[in-house]
Amino acid sequence: MASPGLSNRNNGKRLGITEPISLGGPTEYDVIKTRELEKYLQDARLYESQEEAVSREEVLGRLDQIVKIWVKTISRTKGLNEQLVHEANAKIFTFGSYRLGVHGPGADIDTLCVGPRHATREEDFFGELQRMLSEMPEVTELHPVPDAHVPVMKFKFSGVSIDLLYAKLSLWVIPEDLDISQDSILQNADEQTVRSLNGCRVTDQILRLVPSIQNFRTTLRCMRLWAKRRGVYSNVAGFLGGINWALLVARICQLYPNALPNMLVSRFFRVYTQWRWPNPVMLCAIEEGSLGLQVWDPRRNPKDKYHLMPIITPAYPSMNSSYNVSSSTLRIMLEEFQRGNEICECLQAMEANKADWDTLFESYDFFEAYKNYLQIDISAENADDFRKWKGWVESRLRQLTLKIERHTYGMLQCHPHPGDFSDKSRPFHSSYFMGLQRKQGVPVTEGEQFDIRATVEEFKQSVNLYTLLERGMEIRVSHVKRRNIPNFVFPGEVRPLRLSKVTWGSRRGSELKVSGDSQPDKLCEGKTDLDGSDGGQKRKRVDDNVETNSRYAKSLHLSSGEVHAASPPISNISSCSTKCESMDANKKVDDSIADSLEKIENPADIPYQNGQIEVSSRCKPPNDSLPAAANTSSSKEAEKMALGKNMAGPYVSHQALPELDELEDDSEHGHQVKDFSRNMKSSQMEPSEESVSVSAPVNSSNGAGPSTDSYNGGLEELEPAELMVPSSNGTPPEPVAQKKSIIRLNFTSLAKASGKSS
Repeated sequence: MASPGLSNRNNGKRLGITEPISLGGPTEYDVIKTRELEKYLQDARLYESQEEAVSREEVLGRLDQIVKIWVKTISRTKGLNEQLVHEANAKIFTFGSYRLGVHGPGADIDTLCVGPRHATREEDFFGELQRMLSEMPEVTELHPVPDAHVPVMKFKFSGVSIDLLYAKLSLWVIPEDLDISQDSILQNADEQTVRSLNGCRVTDQILRLVPSIQNFRTTLRCMRLWAKRRGVYSNVAGFLGGINWALLVARICQLYPNALPNMLVSRFFRVYTQWRWPNPVMLCAIEEGSLGLQVWDPRRNPKDKYHLMPIITPAYPSMNSSYNVSSSTLRIMLEEFQRGNEICECLQAMEANKADWDTLFESYDFFEAYKNYLQIDISAENADDFRKWKGWVESRLRQLTLKIERHTYGMLQCHPHPGDFSDKSRPFHSSYFMGLQRKQGVPVTEGEQFDIRATVEEFKQSVNLYTLLERGMEIRVSHVKRRNIPNFVFPGEVRPLRLSKVTWGSRRGSELKVSGDSQPDKLCEGKTDLDGSDGGQKRKRVDDNVETNSRYAKSLHLSSGEVHAASPPISNISSCSTKCESMDANKKVDDSIADSLEKIENPADIPYQNGQIEVSSRCKPPNDSLPAAANTSSSKEAEKMALGKNMAGPYVSHQALPELDELEDDSEHGHQVKDFSRNMKSSQMEPSEESVSVSAPVNSSNGAGPSTDSYNGGLEELEPAELMVPSSNGTPPEPVAQKKSIIRLNFTSLAKASGKSS
């Protein structure tokens, strides 16, 4: 098994496209806090045991032997002479979390088999090798997905989950010391091979571009845990996946090359809270290459202009690894970055032992955050059909978020839950959930109504165009109030009591009271900006929007009657910018960095689209620290220039636009706009009350024709696939008749809603 790229000695050369922000080393405080962080990660059971590590190595060694036997077998079958048969070789490479060294117990291993030019993917890899594996007793749950965007063979080998890709090179013989990081390896390679090689090439390049692999790994483990607990770890749901978080962390390591994980975590939130998206995050310059492969470039490629949060892969051909991010998911992640920044700043300022890492890693209570949800239920008749159906639906769920955003002009915001839930009483069944809320900080129009019936129907039609659709594969979309969320989503299937939950905001307030500080604003003072105006105009605070939003009552009209509830808050915390004292020389330097960020990376300098939230956070040293900070004026200027370069370059003018080209064509969009406008007009004539109307659950089963699309095998793609599945006759879906089931959100003014009970 090959493991190139562990060494990243740079011989003193700069890593990254700019100079570091700070070269300051760790203080004693950083050393102590980093040890606490490492212990926290160990207590969270993020590290596998030595026995499991040995077992994985044995499985990989055994798999490498199998592919070597396989390639010799097919070489002999194809009539090659004995010398070529003897020299025939194939190799196993790893990538993903295992290659990065951040995998946890029970995690699968992403592997790549590299074979010679005469070993084909269709006949040999998904033919002979699949047959060999199926006959081995240690191989279970074998599931080939040859038609995926990245063809993959999934199975368990001695209990270890394996995702195996295949890359066919133009070489007759694969050398044992093959270096797949060389661009020449892509010569004459087909698209599937390029995609399959990309994971390994990106992973190895990341390890070469970070100054300390150990600090990078610890910080990445921390950020992965944080993202999972805060519900923003999912590529397929429109958030960020493993490769995205790795690239973001690697960039922070480049900007603070001598920092320990404690400081890197804090600076992660500080930098990305103030990052001016859609400016791209890049570990190195994008190379054009000599093979003519398309690289990410919004100046040349129209689709690249629509990416909201570009995180560019460092290996040729460079591409955006986060194309799935939508305006809603970007808004949610920015709120979470802001929360993390506040916590890290305030914890450092107060140096309170009781404010431990639990505060930062507090789990997000998704089912308490909103009053209205969409529930998407899927089911099938047997385990094999359900596995295929579930994978297909998951790969299409992002369409629903994008379509709702687009057809309501971004006024109805969606928060998809990154996971699924199963009802144990119903075999072969899963449920997905999306939180719904009106865009914050926007005046409510009298009689305003959001009719997403046609949007949901269009989504179901695209899902039902699945090529492998079988009888019993069904999808059902319905509206559910928070009080009616099914019990099987909660731990132990027991709905928790709605008690006052201790959150970061309440903890912060209690700590300030306990400390007896007569001026708590010196530690933390809240101020968050919502996108509403440009330039220097003040935005409304998130808390203000929460208060305003809670005034708007909603009623759900069902056949059985009417219930009332308040609209959901935008966040369970108040976003704030923090004043904190300088704790050490390193902290003083970084305070000056924040001032530079304010001047150079202030998000107010750039207009946001699609209802994105604009946030800013900075650390202001008190007056007594200013002389010390002034002593570092020369370093501040260098840091200011480095930050300027982070925001400059050939892509600085790139501005993301709505994801228009990622959905249906303009004619179909025009039809939907027309329907939406008609619903808006008709709603003016209805009784003026704020409501969510559902005449019946939206249900659908197999009945659609086949499609040329096939299920993406679940691996994180580095290139976007087509999002809109055409109908079997190539025409847009027919308009939805008025008799269809309806999911309709109706928002009206405070004056009309204030009289409703909640």
